Parts: sequence; C-alpha cells; structure tokens
Amino acid sequence: MLTKSQAEEILAAALEKGGDFAELFCEDTYSTNLGMVSGRVETAVSGRDYGVGIRIFSGFNSVYAYTSDVSRENLIRVARDAASALNDNAGAVCKDLQMAVRASAHPIAIYPHQRDKQFKVDLMRLAYEEAKNFAPVIEQVRISFWDEDQKVLIVNSEGVFAQDRRVRTRMKIEAVAARGSEKQSGFYGPGAHMGLEFYEKIDIRDYAREAARIAATMIDADFCPSGQFPVIIDNEFGGVIFHEACGHSLEATSVAKKTSVFADKLGQQIASELVTAYDDGTIPNAWGSANIDDEGTPTQRTLLIEKGILKGYLVDKLNGRRMGMPSTGSGRRQSYRYAPTSRMSNTFIAAGNSTPEEIIANTEFGIYAKYMGGGSVNPATGDFNFAVNEGYLVENGKITKPVRGATLIGRGSEILKKIDMVANNLALGQGMCGSVSGSIPANVGQPMIRVAEITVGGRKGRE
Repeated sequence: MLTKSQAEEILAAALEKGGDFAELFCEDTYSTNLGMVSGRVETAVSGRDYGVGIRIFSGFNSVYAYTSDVSRENLIRVARDAASALNDNAGAVCKDLQMAVRASAHPIAIYPHQRDKQFKVDLMRLAYEEAKNFAPVIEQVRISFWDEDQKVLIVNSEGVFAQDRRVRTRMKIEAVAARGSEKQSGFYGPGAHMGLEFYEKIDIRDYAREAARIAATMIDADFCPSGQFPVIIDNEFGGVIFHEACGHSLEATSVAKKTSVFADKLGQQIASELVTAYDDGTIPNAWGSANIDDEGTPTQRTLLIEKGILKGYLVDKLNGRRMGMPSTGSGRRQSYRYAPTSRMSNTFIAAGNSTPEEIIANTEFGIYAKYMGGGSVNPATGDFNFAVNEGYLVENGKITKPVRGATLIGRGSEILKKIDMVANNLALGQGMCGSVSGSIPANVGQPMIRVAEITVGGRKGRE
C-alpha cells in the first residue's frame, strides 16, 4: 500500500494538467477458488490481485486508468497520462490527507490463510455427501468454494485517506436430479462478510440437503399453468426480483442519465403502501457489507421507499455531482481494474404485519414461488423475466402440488404497486451482482410477499 507522501505526490501529478478531483484506489487481494464435481476436486486456484486505479474528474467528466506496476515512477506516469486526456489548463490543489481510523463493524475470527486447502476441501466433501445421499434420484452434485481477503486504500484530493479490509467466503451447492432424459437442479449458496468461522455458525449440510430436496421435488413436478395469477414469492432470495426490477433503477448510474423509470420521482408513490425498502451496507458481517465503499465514503443505511413513496437513490461521487446529491456510500467496484459507480449492497423490502400462513390461506388460486432463479431485466423500463426454481400451486388457501417451468414476466414499476400482502419473515440471500463496475457481492432480501397479479409463463393453460 502507498504511504501518505507517495499518495500526495501521485495525486499532485494527476491534477497537474487539469481536473478538480483525483482519487487513488489501491488493492491487495488474496483469493481461493475450489471446484468439486461428483466428489472430486477439479479446479483449485489461488492468487493475488495487486494494483492501483487512478480516477480524475473535471466537472461531470471523468477519466480512469489502472496498473499493476505500483512503482512510484510508473504511478506518476499513469496519473499524468490520465490527466492529459482531460485537456484542461489548471488543476485543483490536493488538500491535506487525513488518515481515518475506524473500528471495523465486521469482526473476523479465522482468516482464510489460517486454514489450508484440505480444510476447505473437507467442508466441500461434507456438503457433497449430504446432497448426493439425499435421494436415489440425485445424479450429480457440484460444489464450489470461494474465499477472499481484500485490503483497500482509498486516497483522494479532498483529503480522504481511508483503509478497509474485507474478508468474505461462500460455498455454492448445486444438485442435479435425473429421471430418464429429464433433469432438474436445485441450488443454495450461503455466504457472508466473515472468515472461516462462518462454517461453524451454520451447518453446511442443511444447505446441501435443501439443494438436493429442490432438485428431487422438481423432477417429479407437473408443468406450471400459464396465465395471469396472484403470485406468492417467498422470503430470502425471492428479493432478487426487487433487486433487479427495481433496485438497479434506483442506482444513480441510471438515474443521473435519466435512463431510469424512477428518475425525477422523489416524493412520488411508486409502490404499494405496504412496501418499505432499504439498502444497508452497515449490517454486521452481511455478505454485501463494508466499512467504507470503494470511494472511501462510510457505508450507511439508505431508505429507498417508505410506505410506497420514493425517498432516496443510491448515489456515488460522480453521479452525485450530476444529480446535486451527496454520496450515500454506494460507490462499488469489483477490483482496481474498474472505476466505481453506484451499486446495491444489502437491499431488501422490510418486514410487514402478515404471517406467511395468512398469505397462503387468503389466496384462492395462484403460484407459490419458494425459490427464484435467474432472469433478465431492462433497467430503463423495469421489464423483467425470471425463472422459478421451485414452485407450487396454491388452491383454496393451501399449497398443493409442485410445478416446474414457471416464469414470472412483468414490469417492476407495476409489480411494486400490486403487492397486496407482506409477511413478517424477512430474510436475506446471497448473490453476485453484475454491472458496469464489475461483479460484486450483494445481498437480496424480503419477507414473503403476495403480488395480486403477475403474468406467469408455463407449458399449459390453467385446468
């Protein structure tokens, strides 16, 4: 990492030929990726990622450069080359750097380097055996393990000199059930902003059994009917619909450019009055949390929607300039190779007052989406298309038979207004979110909700 004097010298070089703001993002990351298929380790990769990104603003314009050569001479050269792209005459003066000393809200007990690969392989094999032996119909199990120890230093010409250390781990379990030529899969991927003590706090076998149970259930499921029905979406990873169909449209990345359906709608009703939603990067040891964002701003709890009223956006430094708003600590990036932009961290719909049992009992006919899968979204319109990994029919207030092949189709701005019941069982699920600043850890979440009507794509009409 850079010293204070080195950082000051590089920032001065970045501002020599113009620009009113300069920033250095220094990263030193160790990571391990392990892959297991059918009980055998097929991939094992560990590595170090070390480099510096240099960003310069001139008004609403920016330029970004990065390098893995962190010698003083090269960093000064890269800073001057980046500055020359702005073609300004005079630059700003760097303020005195103030080292920020902040206690971590995410304590780590066992760092990844304190356990060898065999320890991690043994955890994977434990999950593999549990999933494989769940039922004879389970044909294959794939396990992946990942951990990362990322140290960052963010320095800028406004006087920020901030450091953070992020340690994360995650295990992804996919079970495949087969019957004849038919195959169905089940998935679970628990993770946390935590060291390897995470696997002492959870029983990975529970998640392995759940992945296998999903696959074994769906292999014998009938095809889902198509049409427009009430849809009950369960908690935890069910929040992926809010994340994709609404959350991305609340990021300043699109709002500042007026390409978001929610641009210029602060104070307006955009959702049912039952919906209150937050993005909270401060939750201790949560998958998407950090002490500071990748621009050196402390993370915070941001109210996005309150009783259906749009209250806030997720804002980074550059887009905050364009919007005339302060940063919400939402500037994130995959690594030093990416310039940051506004991104979600732990984004969720808050708990409501109904119980899951009440929601089911009050639904005459509909679809119960227990686990959601992947999908696609157009952030400009909010149009989405999501697969249901595990679904059931709801008939006369009861969950009946499992159904497969269900797809939920709609528009985020419309679906938010059609939420007519919200349960009290908030839970978060882990995923990786991709955008212009790369792939980053992000939690999605919600309690069980009911949408009064969604278009459901299936294989047959309602009987």
